[in-house]
Amino acid sequence: MIILMQPDATPFQVDNVLAFVQSKGWQTCVTRSSGQTVIGLQGNGQPLDPFYIGQMPGVADTMEVTERYKLASRAFRPTSTTFTVRGVTVGGNGLTIIAGPCSVESRAQLLETAHAVREAGAHMLRGGAFKPRTSPYSFQGLGEKGLELLAEARAATGLPIVTEVMSPHKVALVAIYADVLQIGARNMQNFDLLNAVGEAQRPVLLKRGPSATVEDLLMAAEYILAHGNDRIMLCERGIRTFDNRFTRNSFDVNAIPVLKQLTHLPVIADPSHATGVRRYVQPVALAAIAAGADGLLVEVHPHPEQALSDGDQSLTPEEFARLVAAVRQMAAAVERSVG
Repeated sequence: MIILMQPDATPFQVDNVLAFVQSKGWQTCVTRSSGQTVIGLQGNGQPLDPFYIGQMPGVADTMEVTERYKLASRAFRPTSTTFTVRGVTVGGNGLTIIAGPCSVESRAQLLETAHAVREAGAHMLRGGAFKPRTSPYSFQGLGEKGLELLAEARAATGLPIVTEVMSPHKVALVAIYADVLQIGARNMQNFDLLNAVGEAQRPVLLKRGPSATVEDLLMAAEYILAHGNDRIMLCERGIRTFDNRFTRNSFDVNAIPVLKQLTHLPVIADPSHATGVRRYVQPVALAAIAAGADGLLVEVHPHPEQALSDGDQSLTPEEFARLVAAVRQMAAAVERSVG
């Protein structure tokens, strides 16, 4: 159930409603939307009479939420969520471009890439310090040394850092360095990790798993939201289908407008992992913007042929600059902006 308070409801009236529903065993989450206090109920408390609650002082209306994802739904928060990361706005009319190498390989490689993507128009720097790889013999990242290099790149360029955290016990360490904690596709349903990043109260970029439904993704976000952390970017990065012969995954462009309708959370598209092929990154990125995505996550490497991971899908700095120019044109066509 969602309880909508009247715009002029007093703090005493809000507290009175909270005390009543909590006495019935319900957990509550309070937000403000369009100047109105909204109380969302979670858990398995005693049955409530909507008519009785509707007559309580200060209550405007009650709504039943049929979706399993309560806090992520637009019924709970009709207005789209926006938030800032070190001054960079995520959500709203502007598009957020996050770019950088798949893996942090060296100081020179990272700083060269960071300066190049900032010059081209990126708003945040992505880079993997810890890398989940299919093969145990592949490059696994530089670990904490990689995090230190990311922090140095942030100091040099001013770009906020997005990097992946792979396990609950690494959340505290990564949060020391990172501005946005990324949950990779393989970990989308690692519920211990979702709870840990929710408790960390840091912005989160949550990637859709390769076999996950849209509802699966929203339910994963619900774990984070349940801890009061609503600074979440959902990321569509392609799914496994019956034919991935020519691309790494199948980009589910349908998911973008569907998510924009179902949830208030911003949606980011990852055309690099969606395609796995450099030449397809730009057209898929433009399709995502046209479909309503709030931003892009793009892999960039100064020398893709030498990359220790995902070189085939990484753009050169020059290709990335051309992509940003094209994104600006597409953004103008759909009445969005790129800062």
